[in-house]
Amino acid sequence: MAPPAPSKSSWFRTFHPRPQAGFTLVCLPYAGGSASAFFSLSRRLPADVEVLAAQYPGRQDRLREPCLETVPDLARGAFDELGALVAGRPFALFGHSLGGAVAFELARLLERGGPAAPCALFVSGRRAPSVEGDRGVRFRDDEGLVDELRELEGTDSRVLDEPELLRLVLPTLRADYGAAETHRTGTDAVVAGPVVALAGDRDPHVGLDEVEAWRGHTTGAFEMKVFPGGHFFLTDHESEIAALVTDTLHATLRPGSVAG
Repeated sequence: MAPPAPSKSSWFRTFHPRPQAGFTLVCLPYAGGSASAFFSLSRRLPADVEVLAAQYPGRQDRLREPCLETVPDLARGAFDELGALVAGRPFALFGHSLGGAVAFELARLLERGGPAAPCALFVSGRRAPSVEGDRGVRFRDDEGLVDELRELEGTDSRVLDEPELLRLVLPTLRADYGAAETHRTGTDAVVAGPVVALAGDRDPHVGLDEVEAWRGHTTGAFEMKVFPGGHFFLTDHESEIAALVTDTLHATLRPGSVAG
């Protein structure tokens, strides 16, 4: 199977190039996160899976670009560059928290007008898009936003304790929370491909029933995996998640097989 042609992209980073890989995993980060959030997962995945990690505007090497403030805008930005990067190779989408919503909308765009549709959609630490979940975090003052980050334990404490770093991070975080909290769809918003939903059993803000509700947003197969931990359960269970992703991708090539 021919690998994708090399392409420069403002939206995607490849930390471990694997031009002979059989699959691509496109990763979409959480609120305040960057492409580097998936560096470790990229390194852990086997040689036949290459990771493309999204770099949203407004952070790291795209710090001077204005943030995109809605999930559809983030999905559209990724969509505009992704086609050339995944051409000729089966691919799946993996999004955590805000990234789960972006991955879902990106999958819908790809199914309607992309060069190909994803062979699987992994949504992690995110309630289904038809479930109400606006906690108004985006309206909190800076101290309130920092309290949120400390509770979720997904941000390096050195950033939270350094005023200059916080000054750079907080506007991006506020914009990302705005996108995450205002994204809603009807129950009729669906994808055709298989969906694998991942959840932490002690996530303080995403209930297991809210994750289970993803079942209604696909006309394909559905599978739910629950891991011990809070909102950032991925950190402690990266090896199991890497195995789950790998097994799911390999299953898509088996005749008559489906996820779940």
